[in-house]
Amino acid sequence: MRRAARMEELFHIVEEAGRCPYLPGEQSRFDLRGISSMTAAEYGDLLAQGYRRFGWQVFRPVCEACSECRSLRIPVRQFEPGAGARRVLRANRDIRAELTRLFISDEHVDLYNRYQHFMHGHRQWDRRWATERSLRDQVLSGARDVGKQWLYFDRSQLVGVAFMDEAPGAISLVYCFYDPEWRKKSPGTYSILRQLLYARERGLDYAYLGYWVKDCQSLAYKQRFRPHEILAGYPAPGEPAQWLKVE
Repeated sequence: MRRAARMEELFHIVEEAGRCPYLPGEQSRFDLRGISSMTAAEYGDLLAQGYRRFGWQVFRPVCEACSECRSLRIPVRQFEPGAGARRVLRANRDIRAELTRLFISDEHVDLYNRYQHFMHGHRQWDRRWATERSLRDQVLSGARDVGKQWLYFDRSQLVGVAFMDEAPGAISLVYCFYDPEWRKKSPGTYSILRQLLYARERGLDYAYLGYWVKDCQSLAYKQRFRPHEILAGYPAPGEPAQWLKVE
């Protein structure tokens, strides 16, 4: 029998402290791992330990003076859309959602840049500008067999993209961007709901929503999805992860 490949790391470091991307005035640093190959099961174990993936790097916060970044996941078998969620789904009933393999097109790049430009003015995000090559390097590298994407269409126009990973028993919501003109119908919430319902239909256990930061407006919304679980600290290698349920 052929043995599954083991995880291969290019490096594993703890970054120097720098400006926090979530809370003004705070310092942040990350436990950062460059991974050249890993199995989907190994990736699932990293998700349970509080790691996130972007490209070929996985990371989690190890800040010395702050513990506001909390990993949050949804036990999807218990998830039922509430009244507000059902309103969002109804408001977007004309949106066509397609789950596809990962690829990058000119439409992706244009949509990403318009979204970043809008969020720079709306939420004072740092300026970001992508080319097809840079977005391809960010999105396709490291995804291997776990990466997928949701494409959202209003008639024939691409109005949103959500990158999603799927590991055994779980999905991880990686990143979403959308047409600013769609914003009034809560596309971010709609995208999360589509992915939660997908995971429930697939009989999966968890959907990892990344980091919840109570005082960060761009991340605080995640706690509205209930029930959810919060990771109690970030366990050391070999320690079990303890997830606390929040009703």
